[in-house]
Amino acid sequence: MGIAHRVPDLGALELLLAVVRLGSVGRAAAELGVTQPAASARIRTMERQLGLALLDRSPRGSRPTEAGTLVAGWAQQVLDAATALDAGATALRERREGRLRVVASMTVAEYLMPGWLVALHAARPGTAVTLRTANSAAVAETVRAGGADLGFVEGTRTPAGLSGTVVAADRLVVAVAPRHRWTRRRGGVTGDELAATPLILREEGSGTREVLDRALAAHGGTAPPLLQLGSTTALKAAAVSGAGPVVVSELAVADELAGGRLVAVPVAGLDLRRPLRAVWPAGQRPAGPARDLLALARQGRPRPPRASRERAAGMLET
Repeated sequence: MGIAHRVPDLGALELLLAVVRLGSVGRAAAELGVTQPAASARIRTMERQLGLALLDRSPRGSRPTEAGTLVAGWAQQVLDAATALDAGATALRERREGRLRVVASMTVAEYLMPGWLVALHAARPGTAVTLRTANSAAVAETVRAGGADLGFVEGTRTPAGLSGTVVAADRLVVAVAPRHRWTRRRGGVTGDELAATPLILREEGSGTREVLDRALAAHGGTAPPLLQLGSTTALKAAAVSGAGPVVVSELAVADELAGGRLVAVPVAGLDLRRPLRAVWPAGQRPAGPARDLLALARQGRPRPPRASRERAAGMLET
């Protein structure tokens, strides 16, 4: 039989201490907000559990026996330890509620996270947010290892060992500099042609690369990259310079397309849509500010203007 079956619960110990202090089961019951019969029954249950007589009862009240005095001393130590445990747990909860560790894919971090963080700051102004960026494979590994409270990935499925939910939709686009020969094609390019062309691409392990590789699998797979870069900014700069076609998130090239620095090239019969997911350890549920950030992400807030992005950056801990 385990110790939990032999040791009275905290409520019973608290009742015993009240009887010892007040000299009466009735007065102790009134102080704790229970009836006298219920308090008397609980004392008897505790005596049977311990195999000891704890109180001498008389018409004038109740006094602890010699064993009762010893048990009351030990009970006070148990209650003091329980109070310390409760205070410590409260402090840990408050610490958790006051900070948020996020790791996100580059597309989410650069083009969606700023708006979400501005909204989170309005809802929880005291929350200190730490944001790390990585490709989707590294995001998943960080969350699995406990290095972040919430992660955001690109790709076609939830990574193994994690739970997740779709929070936004995205689409990859093929973009080229205005003078590229593909801009003169009314119908764009075919999947076979795209698969055979060296492209400016993200590294393997990124959500962008995963979606593209999967889409081109039926067309012979992706050709060896013209350039393989780990930064969305570097990808766009290479394409704007005329180095070659780039495949990147529609969110990432919105400004370049609107300003005419890049031109989107249609790809016939190729589905380049992808979900963006929030992920967290399997078997757990986001809590505190992580839960709030997840709710904001699900609301589908639009991409913020540059001023809001800069404001969000100022809220982050380094």
